[in-house]
Amino acid sequence: MTGPEKAFDLQEYIMHHVANSDKWSLPFLSPISLPEWLTLHGLMMLLCGGLLIVLFCFVYRKDRMVPTGMTNVLEALIIFIRENIADSCLGKEEGRKMMPLLCTFFFFILGMNLMGLIPIFASATANVNVTGALAFITLSFMIGGSIYKNGIKGFFSALIPSGIPLPILFMIVPLEIIGLFVKAFALTLRLFANMLAGHIVILTLVGLVVLIGYVALPSIILAVMIMLLEILVAFLQAFIFTLLSALFIGHLANPEH
Repeated sequence: MTGPEKAFDLQEYIMHHVANSDKWSLPFLSPISLPEWLTLHGLMMLLCGGLLIVLFCFVYRKDRMVPTGMTNVLEALIIFIRENIADSCLGKEEGRKMMPLLCTFFFFILGMNLMGLIPIFASATANVNVTGALAFITLSFMIGGSIYKNGIKGFFSALIPSGIPLPILFMIVPLEIIGLFVKAFALTLRLFANMLAGHIVILTLVGLVVLIGYVALPSIILAVMIMLLEILVAFLQAFIFTLLSALFIGHLANPEH
C-alpha cells in the first residue's frame, strides 16, 4: 500500500468517526441503521437529553437536608453557574430568571461533550449545525429579551453608543447590528472547532498505530494524555458557551451597565 493510499485511509477513518451519519457504528457489531428522520448526532442529542432527565428527575434528591453523591455534584455545579455566571452577568433578579436557560446550556453541552469521548458514541457538538442551533437560541434571547424588557425603542437605543456624533452613527449602528450576528457566529465556531479539533487529534494518533504498526505505539500515550485534556476542555467549553451567552444577553438587556 502506497503512502497516498494510507493517508486516504486515515482520512476516511477520521471522517467516519466525526461526521454525521445515518448509521450508528458499534464495536464488534454491524452498523445500526437509523430512521430517515434521525441522524447519528440527533440520536446523541436525544440520549443526552434523556440522561439529563434521569439525573434531575430520578437521581437528584432534593428532599435531603445534606446532599450526597450525585446530588451534591449537581448542586455544586448549579450554585457555580448561579454565582459565577447568572448573578455576575445579569444581576441577581434577572439572573435567577435566566437560570433554567443557562443550566440547560451548561449541562446539555457538557453531556454531549463527554459522550463524544466514549468510543461507542459520537460528539454532537462537533457538528456545526448543532452548535449553530444553540447559538441561535442565544441570539433569540439577545434580541427578544431586550425587546421584551426595554421595548423596540430601548432595543435600538442599546445599539447606539451615547455621545457619538450623528454622522458617525450612520456607520456605528450598522456595525452594531452586524455585531449581534457576529457574536452568535463566534459562539457557533468556538464550540464546534474546539470539540472537532480534539477528536481529530485523538483519532489521528490512534489511526497511526493501525497504519504503521507497533512503531507508533507511543502515540497511544499521547492519545490518552490528550483524552484527559479533552475532559477538561469538555467542562471548559460548556462553561465558556454559557458565560458568553449570559454576557451577550445581559449586554442588550441592561445597556446602562
